[in-house]
Amino acid sequence: MADTITHETLHRTAKYFMDSGKAASAEDALALLDTFAVTVHIDDTTATTVHGQTALLSFVNLARRTFLGGVEVVGRLDVPTIGRLMPSMSLVDAVKALGGLAASSPTGGRPCIIIGDGSPGVAQPAWRLHWSGWSGGVIPAEWPAAPLDQQAMALTPALAAAFAVSEAFAYFAGDHQLAGRRACGLCLWNFQADWLADNQGPRLRFLPSRLWLLGLGNLGQAYAWSLATLPYRGDQSPELVLQDFDHVGVSNDSTSLLSSPQLVGRKKTRAVADWLDDRGFTTVINELRFNSATKWSPDDPGVALCGVDNLLVRSQLDGAGFPLVVEAGLGAGPQAFRSIAIHTLPASRPSAEVWRDRASGTKTFDPSSLPAYSSLKDKGLDDCGLAQLASRTVGVPFVGLIAATMVIAEMLRRLHGGRGVEVASLSTLAPDAADQVRVDAPVYAHGYVDV
Repeated sequence: MADTITHETLHRTAKYFMDSGKAASAEDALALLDTFAVTVHIDDTTATTVHGQTALLSFVNLARRTFLGGVEVVGRLDVPTIGRLMPSMSLVDAVKALGGLAASSPTGGRPCIIIGDGSPGVAQPAWRLHWSGWSGGVIPAEWPAAPLDQQAMALTPALAAAFAVSEAFAYFAGDHQLAGRRACGLCLWNFQADWLADNQGPRLRFLPSRLWLLGLGNLGQAYAWSLATLPYRGDQSPELVLQDFDHVGVSNDSTSLLSSPQLVGRKKTRAVADWLDDRGFTTVINELRFNSATKWSPDDPGVALCGVDNLLVRSQLDGAGFPLVVEAGLGAGPQAFRSIAIHTLPASRPSAEVWRDRASGTKTFDPSSLPAYSSLKDKGLDDCGLAQLASRTVGVPFVGLIAATMVIAEMLRRLHGGRGVEVASLSTLAPDAADQVRVDAPVYAHGYVDV
């Protein structure tokens, strides 16, 4: 029983194959992930740009947690890193630190990701990352593509990387027939716009200077990664309050962008604070549980970014008194884990009403009778352990990063005179079918700095 998978050690992407019935055991699910492997091509010029590096590093960070067969990068990587994501090192060292492998030539037979110019050769499928304006995504590599917009909004290369991982995962999992044969992306200025259209949204002029990050798991760590892609000047030190009471667990490595096996057992606040401090942010740690006693004061950041999956906590968000809350929720279970819902508060419906209704209408998916769980029971896992394992949700890091870019974009839109979003929802399998309710947002008065 010492090697039996538990709810604390479970790879959260492997759980998709357990819960969908595609894997007969937990070992089979992990073995399937071991067959997922990709090659990334980046051309020499794009490798020296901040957007190109953001796309590459974001892709490697996401993909190595999901494609356990390996993520190899082909291209000239002996250049210094630019920006805050992986500072003061060479690009090759950054790729290796994030779990990728630098290769002089591609391994045959692997699907390919292309960043910048280049041809996939005979590899199929192959995706080319594309970003322009406030939009990012992927297109099939053989499609004609406009040059990458090096003045695009800073979140878009990370958004494109996340969609590349999403489409590659769908191809490997065999759960979307068009994966590898379609364009897939999102416009962060208007979630319902054609993401491949030109001239969407203004150039960035302002960035938020003070924020409160509530919850530091999949979403909270994706918020931190996304904020580090923004073009803060070197002399700027944005202030971030980090609130979470939990520790980094073994399974967090499969879902959370700043987690690693070396951090298991550390408080999430302290691990994330160390990462942000090293990148020039000023952090304040709050390790208390968020509850009805949590109250905002005028000395605190005026905007809270919530990434908590607890319905009770989310129902109490209005009561804390933050002038603005932007929160994201991710779907659960094998059918809904790619779903994203964004809310801003205050709104036309109070948080207590929104999440009370959701809690009362929630039907819990119970996979415990499926073959993978029967296999664990046969190996000696007791009913309590089985129930704990079954209660854990499917989790993938690329959905969290797409959601994070949507959340950060909400503040950036408001800072640049755009309309706010009260609620939005989409599936990463069909982002072109996004729903949203837009509102005329008041002037953003919660602190900003010039780009």
